[in-house]
Amino acid sequence: MTPRRHALPLLALAAIALALATGAHAASSPAGFSATVDRTRISTELGRTFVFRSTIANEGAAADDLIAHLNIVSLRSDVYVDPEDWSTHRTRYLGSLAAGGSRTITWRLKAVNSGAFDVYVAVLPRSGHARRPVTGPVVAVAVAGRKTLNAGGILSVALGVPAVLGVLAVGLKLRRRRA
Repeated sequence: MTPRRHALPLLALAAIALALATGAHAASSPAGFSATVDRTRISTELGRTFVFRSTIANEGAAADDLIAHLNIVSLRSDVYVDPEDWSTHRTRYLGSLAAGGSRTITWRLKAVNSGAFDVYVAVLPRSGHARRPVTGPVVAVAVAGRKTLNAGGILSVALGVPAVLGVLAVGLKLRRRRA
């Protein structure tokens, strides 16, 4: 392996590191589209809903039938992610976007797993010969777990049902004594 063979990947890694270090929030494609996000980090708790916005801009010619799609990836191999649990509206059909125009999309997600996740938006035209998706920057999502005695509201049921049954049993016993 010659040093020249490693030069291109090292330059690409250096460019990515520079973009991350400078806080770049946009990605663009040769087709003239770009995707930006309003934040690159979100911290939340398990079960909470959070929001971020992405803006799709058309820096080229007018485009018809654009599609934006939300993706969620766990950064840990032991955490299974079902994107449909996080958001029920992951695909947005944007329609036409004029040259120089843009559209902002609000994405609502619910943190259903704890851990570290990357969320990103991919945009592509529905048809055409240059159908390459443009992916926006990653939104790093840190979800803190919640330790709770009342997971899912079960504590009131677990304590309430036996208590009600006990009160009914005592009431029936007292009623029988009186009769």
